[in-house]
Amino acid sequence: MTARIGRFVHLLAIPLFGTAVALASGLLAEPPEHLRWRQHDMHRPKPPVADPASTPGAAPRDAIVLFDGSGLSAWETPEGRPARWLLKDGILEVTPGAGPIQTKSSFGDLQLHVEWAAPAPPIGTGQDRGNSGIFLMGQFEIQVLDSYKSDTYADGMAGAIYGQYPPLFNAARPPGQWQTFDIAFRRPRYDGSGKLIEPARVTVFLNAILVQNSEEPWGQTGWLEPLPYDPTVDRGPILLQEHRHPVQFRNIWVRNLQDRPAPSVEDLKPVENVRLAPAVLNACTGDYEAGPEPDALRVSVTREESHLLLKVPTRPTPIRLEPVSDLVYVMPHTDARITFEKDPQGRVTSGIFRAGDTERSLTKVKP
Repeated sequence: MTARIGRFVHLLAIPLFGTAVALASGLLAEPPEHLRWRQHDMHRPKPPVADPASTPGAAPRDAIVLFDGSGLSAWETPEGRPARWLLKDGILEVTPGAGPIQTKSSFGDLQLHVEWAAPAPPIGTGQDRGNSGIFLMGQFEIQVLDSYKSDTYADGMAGAIYGQYPPLFNAARPPGQWQTFDIAFRRPRYDGSGKLIEPARVTVFLNAILVQNSEEPWGQTGWLEPLPYDPTVDRGPILLQEHRHPVQFRNIWVRNLQDRPAPSVEDLKPVENVRLAPAVLNACTGDYEAGPEPDALRVSVTREESHLLLKVPTRPTPIRLEPVSDLVYVMPHTDARITFEKDPQGRVTSGIFRAGDTERSLTKVKP
């Protein structure tokens, strides 16, 4: 059992009434399921290793390259026919009248990199000027438009979530210059009955400037009015829009993003706390330090009814410590514990504080 002490604590360590009050007041938000791991849990799965590209904008090793100038094998029309856009000198150019193209593969949560350039010299005004678009899951459009010193409606500018969220900044470069979108997309989530439980989320950088900050579309994007969410679709293609303008594209790559692993029932299995006499708890109280150095950890331990409280300098409020034995105390929400130690006379004079993979020896300097 001692190997699990730091991981598991009693699930009722915080009184239910206090939790309810905190939730109602907005002071404590119930974390989503995938974030309910105990803080610093060393048993939490480690993320996969990603190999960053050596040059900015280049595809990482784990990316799916959708267009590198060599061909259109990753693309097709929405009807499943070969893509008919112009490929010249490693550049992909919209062919007016040829219709949109989309990836043969479908994606959900993703990181997407796209470089594009509006025609130069510019032709037209407003929405009739370098217009195209990038549709995520085939449903949510990030607007491509020549917005450099050109007037149009805000939710139709370059970097807009079309018809819903204008870009935070007009970060467009002049027509003819290459521009870059870096997009993070989290697909919508539905329950078993098809009810929307979490809308899509979109973050967009245009030319390295944040223009969409984790925004939630209120439906599929569209001209005039948005469409409702579609619970039958949880993955879809990346679609490039044809809007009668010879917009150019290059260096398109995507990375699939996985859900964070949720804790299992076993990971959250509680450990029974023990009830100790006040004198046993009081023996552990006092001020402790990890050393004489000015930056050494210093904590205070006090008693509150049947448990202890740990006060650390970096927190405005103390942390509850639940006893699992007369000398071992764990935190309710953290993979952390203090194991107190006694001297030959039976007095608590020191302890070992562990949080995650950090362990520090504590000496009592004041009872």
